[in-house]
Amino acid sequence: MEVVNQSDYPLEKALILNSMIAYLKPFSDGNKRSAQMYANAILMAHDYFPLSYRSVGENEYKQAMILFYETNNLYHLKRLFVEQYRFALKTYFG
Repeated sequence: MEVVNQSDYPLEKALILNSMIAYLKPFSDGNKRSAQMYANAILMAHDYFPLSYRSVGENEYKQAMILFYETNNLYHLKRLFVEQYRFALKTYFG
């Protein structure tokens, strides 16, 4: 939480929460869903659009998570995150 609070940028805060809650697995079930919910809460609290991940295949999302778990590289998760934000802007508010 300290890392999240140190960031000034809502998108960065949301990405950190989205990746780290899923990675740390603080709950017995629903960690990825909870991570997405918390990330959306951060975004909406700062007047950003929530992400739905509607246009991402389940396998693509899981593969990005596995790559993050194994390599500690956020590239693939960040790419999906940014793509979903652009999707939300275009689909819902374009």
